[in-house]
Amino acid sequence: MTAFLPDLAILLVASLCTILVRALPFVLFGRSGSPGRTVLYLGRVLPAAVMAILVVYCLRSTAFTSAAGFVPQLAACLLVAALHLWKRNTLLSIAGGTAVYMLLIRLL
Repeated sequence: MTAFLPDLAILLVASLCTILVRALPFVLFGRSGSPGRTVLYLGRVLPAAVMAILVVYCLRSTAFTSAAGFVPQLAACLLVAALHLWKRNTLLSIAGGTAVYMLLIRLL
C-alpha cells in the first residue's frame, strides 16, 4: 500500500494543476470574456516573437565555412517563408522546408 502513495501524490498534484490552469481564465476575466488590452496585445505580438526566437535558436550554430554548412538551412528557411506567404498553410510550409533540408544535407 505504501508503494502507491508517491504515485497517488503525483496524480493528485497533476490533477490539481490541470484544474487550476483550466479555471484560471474564468477567475481572472470572469464570465464576460473580455481579456483586456494587455492580453489582446500579447496575443497579437507573441506568435511572431516566438517564431523569431525559434529561427534564431535553430540557426545559432550555422557554420559559414563551407556551402554544406549553411546552404541547406538557408534554402529550407527561404522555402518555408515562401510557402507560407504563398499558401498560408503551416503544415505545407513545415513539410516542404523539412523535405528540402533533408534532401540537401544528403546531397551536399
